[in-house]
Order: sequence, then structure tokens, then C-alpha cells
Amino acid sequence: MFLDAGGVLVLPNWTRVSETLSRHGVTVSASALAAAEPHAKKRLDTGDTIRATSDQQRGWTYFNLVLTEARIPLSDATAAALAELHAYHQESNLWETVPDDVRPALAALRARGYRLVVVSNANGTLHRAFGRLGLITAVDVVFDSHDEGVEKPDPRFFRLALDRTGATPETTVHVGDLYHVDVVGARAAGIRPVLLDAADLYRDCDCLRVQSLTGLAERLPLLEV
Repeated sequence: MFLDAGGVLVLPNWTRVSETLSRHGVTVSASALAAAEPHAKKRLDTGDTIRATSDQQRGWTYFNLVLTEARIPLSDATAAALAELHAYHQESNLWETVPDDVRPALAALRARGYRLVVVSNANGTLHRAFGRLGLITAVDVVFDSHDEGVEKPDPRFFRLALDRTGATPETTVHVGDLYHVDVVGARAAGIRPVLLDAADLYRDCDCLRVQSLTGLAERLPLLEV
């Protein structure tokens, strides 16, 4: 089983984001940011946007969209706060919140016999971040796009992971949270996609859709037919 990192195994540290904004005079709660995030991500998740940008370029747009969805006007103050957060992310990785259900769900998937392979668009800090978060032993292999020089939805990234793990497309599924990155990319590599749609925003999605890793574990029979 291939798994995306951000949005599936780890989430942005919205408390850190809220506190950084506050230091720059912008007041918004971590819970408001977390609630806004799925809607911002959905706005970003279009074929034209994904094809025209890199993961790093989309990162700036992503946070501005989160603020917009949380009804926070963009300003010099928000730009300064996001610049500070970007510097932190480049050093330590801002996606450092592990949802409560992730570790039990990974254990359940492993118990079912799945080999767990992280295939993620990232910035070269993913291995270090997973070590810090205690996730590195919960999965079998981690592929960081920055280290590999190719990123989703390019099917070469998926094929690279298949080759190095000895897996085949026919016996692999990929779980991700962006349709035009994860679903489109996995399908181009011949891999069955699963969309993790935590906020239930992709009701017209044309692939298996779950709202959590726990939900995925419960629907494993659908993957094994």
C-alpha cells in the first residue's frame, strides 16, 4: 500500500500556524484554520493548477487559501507570518501533527499483511520529520519527491517506488488526499487509487473514497476483490 504523507499521515501544525500569525498581529484560532483547510485544498485541487505548478509553488497558494477560507484578509502581516512558517518548514517540516487514528490504522494495515510505502511530494525533510514524530518505524519505506527529483502526479515517481520495493501495479493501492495529484498520478502508473476525503467534499469522485485511515481499514475487503 502506497500512502501520501501530508493530509493522510500528518497534518500541518495549526497551533504553530495560529501562534505565528498572532505574533504578527493576526488573530485566528488553530481550530478555524483546521476547519478551513479542506475547503482550501479542494480549491487548489484542479487539473490546470496541478499541471501548471510544482508542489513547492502550490504551498504558498495553499496557505493563502486557508487564510481566505478562514475569512482572514491577506496582508503584509500574513505574508510575514507565512514567510516565517516557510523557513520553519524548510528546516523541520510544518506537517508535524499526527492524527490520533493514524498509528492504530497503520498497525491494522500491517496486521492485514500490507507493506506500507510512503510516496509523498515533500521538501527533503520527510525522513527526518518521520523520525522525530515516531512514524518511521510505523511504515516500511519512505520516498520523498525532493530526494528523488520527481513528484506526483508524474507516474515515474510511482514506478520508481514500485521498482525499489519490488511491488507490482496490480497488487498496489495508493492512498492520497488530492485527486489531481494522487488519483491521477496513481492511475497513470496503473495503480488503484483511494482518495482520503476527510471533509466529504469529493462526492462525485470516481474512485474509492474514505474519510480516514480507520475508514480505509474498515473497507479493506473492497480493495481485495
